Amino acid sequence: MSKPTDLVQGTLDLLILKMVALEPMNGWAIGQRLKQLSSDVLQVSDGSLYPALHKLEQEGWVTSEWRPSENNRRAKFYSLTAAGRKQLRVEAGNWERLAQAITSVVRLQEV
Repeated sequence: MSKPTDLVQGTLDLLILKMVALEPMNGWAIGQRLKQLSSDVLQVSDGSLYPALHKLEQEGWVTSEWRPSENNRRAKFYSLTAAGRKQLRVEAGNWERLAQAITSVVRLQEV
C-alpha cells in the first residue's frame, strides 16, 4: 500500500487539482475518490490532505465555499480556478515526463 510519504514530491497537489477539476469536492470526498480510483493504493491521511488543500488555496489554484455535504453536514467544497487549471496542465506535463523517464530506466534489460 502506498502511503503519502511514498508519493513523489508534489504528486499530491497534482492529484487534488485533478479531483477538483472533475467537480467541486470536499476534503473527505477527495480522499475517498482517490482511494476508490486507485483501487485502495492511494490512501491520503487528513494530516497530508488538508495542509495540501490549504496550500493550493493560498496559491490561488483552488477556491472554497462552505455548503452542506451529501450527509447534510457543513463542509468546505473546493473548486478549481483558472490559475489552477493552468497549474494542473503544468503539473500533469511534469508528471508525464517524470513517469516516462522512470519507466525508461526500469525497463532497461539486465545483462
